[in-house]
Amino acid sequence: LSAPRLVVAAREELGTGRRRRLPAGRALQLAGEVLAVAAGLKPALLYDCGAAGPAELRRYLGRLREAGLAPRRLHLLDAGGSALLLHPGLARQRLAAVLRSRPAPFMDVSAGRQCPALCGPVEAEAIRGHLAALLAHLGAVEATATSPVSSSDVVPAGWNLCTVVGVLLGYPASYSFSMEEGEENCLALTPLRVFTAQASCPRIKDGLVVQIYSFSIPESLCVELKEPLDAWCDELEEAFSAQSDFVDLRISSEVVTLPAVAL
Repeated sequence: LSAPRLVVAAREELGTGRRRRLPAGRALQLAGEVLAVAAGLKPALLYDCGAAGPAELRRYLGRLREAGLAPRRLHLLDAGGSALLLHPGLARQRLAAVLRSRPAPFMDVSAGRQCPALCGPVEAEAIRGHLAALLAHLGAVEATATSPVSSSDVVPAGWNLCTVVGVLLGYPASYSFSMEEGEENCLALTPLRVFTAQASCPRIKDGLVVQIYSFSIPESLCVELKEPLDAWCDELEEAFSAQSDFVDLRISSEVVTLPAVAL
């Protein structure tokens, strides 16, 4: 693969002018994250590099395919203005797995709480309803998709996008909060264990390290969530052994405490 070609593709299709064009390093990271989705290492990525919409992202993915990257079929999902790139099969598997999980891997961090806790049955069931609706949507799209990159949009009425996106990104547990209390949360000054998974991607460029996952779990909930955390680690290692685009997987964690946390 030609690293300069990947940088040009990102700058030409996703850039918003010379002053705000993507740095080369970020462009290669983005290409690596797309490859991680295509290789089955995670079900989705959230595009957060700029204001590009589905049309620009579709053109960008076309350029990556021309360069020999991401040969698998991918899906662009616009969920209330959040642009996600999905591995269709893995995304549906992830949604189905979370729907089966007991207890539900949803963490209530509403501002009115003194500390984080797993969501109660009523809140968990409401979230499951949103996930089931999304699973049905993706199944219908997949049944009619013919192009290498398909796209669709959902209107997430009443959904907590933070929770739904966390599930799609493959996190073993997702944050949730009371929509009535706004987007504030109770995570300020709360010890959080931040998990990171990264790997080298010599296929794109020698020495390039791509961050595949980064998420946090309140330290106080790590014991309760040990089973989904262990399953996430095992499934990632299994998927890693089944692909050849990345090498040297490194999974680490550290505890941090922050004065404020934005979700």
